[in-house]
Amino acid sequence: MALSVAIIDYGAGNLRSAEKAFSRVVAQEGWAGTVAITSRAADVAKASHIVLPGQGAFGDCQAGLCAVDGMVDALTETVLHGGRPFLGICVGMQLMADRGLEHGETAGLGWIPGSVEAIKPTDRALKIPHMGWNNLTFHDRQKNTGSAGRRHPVLTGLNDGDHAYFVHSYAFQCANPADLLATCDYGGPVTAIVGRDNLIGTQFHPEKSQRAGLAIIANFLRWRP
Repeated sequence: MALSVAIIDYGAGNLRSAEKAFSRVVAQEGWAGTVAITSRAADVAKASHIVLPGQGAFGDCQAGLCAVDGMVDALTETVLHGGRPFLGICVGMQLMADRGLEHGETAGLGWIPGSVEAIKPTDRALKIPHMGWNNLTFHDRQKNTGSAGRRHPVLTGLNDGDHAYFVHSYAFQCANPADLLATCDYGGPVTAIVGRDNLIGTQFHPEKSQRAGLAIIANFLRWRP
């Protein structure tokens, strides 16, 4: 299994931790291939799997991504038109939305309909940002029916109650319920995973989420949507 994993460097991501986690999974599985941090659009165009990390404010991250020469065009061609597997992490996941409402309104990539809005827990004792470990609840449903469906391939082997590590103040509000794959509870449901077609994104950091996070990374690298 030959892999070429491109982790995009646009000045807004936990790059080294992500690289180490992906490299660890590749080594443990005995796969051939490379895991590389890159800011070159040409590398993204050639990659078998593309990862967009992110941390900080939505607008700053979007501006940083757009400032990388040719990167948004390469992502559009390779991911949207080419169908290459794509994983967004934290703000990298949020950037797939139509817009972010952090410090004003900023247009996102518009890949998954919805907006990124401030978390508003019903329990005022809960602090913002939402930081630390939280349990996942998966939303398995068939599109257009609402009935129970098959677990997304990248989430194979995970179960309700598995925990992941979050650090964020804003959350993805999906316009289409079928794109919401998992939530956590923080004074109400908070989006944890979104996805459609060849796109998937985690609000939490899989590279910091121990067993569940490494399972997601391994499943993502096996994924051929």
